[in-house]
Amino acid sequence: MKVNNYQAVEQKPVEMEGSQGCQVRSLLSSGDGAPNFAMRQFEVEPGGYTPRHSHPYEHEVFVLEGEGLVLEGSVEHRLQAGDVVLVTPDEIHQFKNTGQTPLKFLCLVPNSYKDLPISMAPECGVE
Repeated sequence: MKVNNYQAVEQKPVEMEGSQGCQVRSLLSSGDGAPNFAMRQFEVEPGGYTPRHSHPYEHEVFVLEGEGLVLEGSVEHRLQAGDVVLVTPDEIHQFKNTGQTPLKFLCLVPNSYKDLPISMAPECGVE
């Protein structure tokens, strides 16, 4: 068992092309003894967004704080604290903060995500 406060985990900038104002904390992964899933906590500043991309694995998201949008291809879904999102494999998606405070969410992915390709959408980062 591992018990840790999320603030003890270093927050790092998301350095993927098409990202703006995003930070991530890798809360749990295979390096911590988690055999199947990695848990990450993202923080997107007001006006910020994740890259518009897809990948061959699913991920689950739980919104902790703030408000924003998740794009499913070109369809926008409003987000607020307490919402959950399932992003299916190969689905083009992007998270955007539309509020005045940070948008914070947990994102769970398979541990194998680091070995799998990410495809950037052609309109990546274009508003």
